[in-house]
Amino acid sequence: MSVQTPSPVRPGPVRRLGEWLPASVDRRVVAAAWATLVVQIAIVGTGGLVRLTGSGLGCPTWPRCTPESFVATPEMGIHGVIEFGNRLLTFVLVAVAIATFLLVFRMRRQRRDLFWLALAIGLYVPLQAIIGGITVLTNLNPYVVGLHYFASVVLVALSAVFVARVYAVPGPRARAVPAWFAALAHVTSAVVIVTVVVGILVTGSGPHAGDGGAVRNGLDPEFMQHVHSWPAYALLAATVVLLAGSWRTPPGLRLRLWVGLLLAVEVAQIVVGLWQARTGLPILLVNIHMVLAVSLVAAMTAVVTHLKAPAPVRGDS
Repeated sequence: MSVQTPSPVRPGPVRRLGEWLPASVDRRVVAAAWATLVVQIAIVGTGGLVRLTGSGLGCPTWPRCTPESFVATPEMGIHGVIEFGNRLLTFVLVAVAIATFLLVFRMRRQRRDLFWLALAIGLYVPLQAIIGGITVLTNLNPYVVGLHYFASVVLVALSAVFVARVYAVPGPRARAVPAWFAALAHVTSAVVIVTVVVGILVTGSGPHAGDGGAVRNGLDPEFMQHVHSWPAYALLAATVVLLAGSWRTPPGLRLRLWVGLLLAVEVAQIVVGLWQARTGLPILLVNIHMVLAVSLVAAMTAVVTHLKAPAPVRGDS
């Protein structure tokens, strides 16, 4: 009498997914990190397009596009298409955030930094969408619109930290640059935030309200443009000093690269800013200026995240 060998039990789909997820940083995690940063910057561009084309109320309500429909209707025209298209991009952000979180879930004990960053970004995306809905429900109140933009600034910064941490060696870290250089870098990052916030106020006083009936914040746009230039030029000066000082920092930190990138974005931002101010604020230049602003935040974040290196282990010579 022959004895039958039991067939091996195939693992369930949940277990197979768990085994497929990376246990350490690999190409999938790196790709997800960069995808997170790219889509967060991209939605600033599409959101700017909504505002600059006067499509901010293309979908006049939220979360529906109209009281009767979740999608834009033909009667709403191009403004409805643009506004609804920007709303659809939120689902791309959600999909990327979920995929990124799953990819780091298995390494949540070894790489808590990546786990908590991915979780924070994933939770922040729907919060940003809610703020976007409030902007519609408040008929594009300029301060709520500004808060919506600043929410993207925070998400871009978190995404840039996530990218930097993906490449970093896990474990304790210690400052690897002179104290004055680290202090100046943090002061520079504060000036970046001031520059962005003043820029938001400038936009809230200007002609691009997102809709013809939307109110402005009442500030003098010409005066605010001058105010905006003050922290911008202070930022440029501080970055030049940082670039000079970066030649005295450890080559492994690659601070010369990151500060150089920061300086390049600033120069581009200043050129576009002056160009748009002297040509009547054309839509294309204003949109580029908005995207460069969050790119500036990403570059500054890269500088700050490279001020530290893995801390030496006790007993190392």
